Amino acid sequence: MKKGYTLIEILVVATIIGLLAAGAAASFTSLNKSARDARRKGDLEQVRSALEQYRSANSTYPTTLTLSCAVASLTDASGNIYLSKIPTDPRCVTYTYYLTASASDYTLGAYLEGGSSSSCGNCGGSQVCNYCLGPYGQK
Repeated sequence: MKKGYTLIEILVVATIIGLLAAGAAASFTSLNKSARDARRKGDLEQVRSALEQYRSANSTYPTTLTLSCAVASLTDASGNIYLSKIPTDPRCVTYTYYLTASASDYTLGAYLEGGSSSSCGNCGGSQVCNYCLGPYGQK
């Protein structure tokens, strides 16, 4: 009796392993997108909270705050620190957070990879923000 595997048996096993690996890779990619989206929402909520604290202390929102990939902080003229490090998008090379602010209103935006097609600003290059927050929560 001959011991060993035939070519067909090896090909079947290799095909099954390949299919399982492809499924795992697709699942992993989807999981990464969801994790980045959750971080973006948390980051914007953190900035929103700092903006509200700033307004509470100064009776106006800051109009010169920039949300870029550079490390910055949110402080007022008196030196009070409301946010020691402004968070950046997890894919900062591709996307940035969006902020428009006036003395009485603001809009924070981010591009969610699993989000809708609505738009509230430009989140880097030609990418529109599809998740937006304002003083009263999600816009």
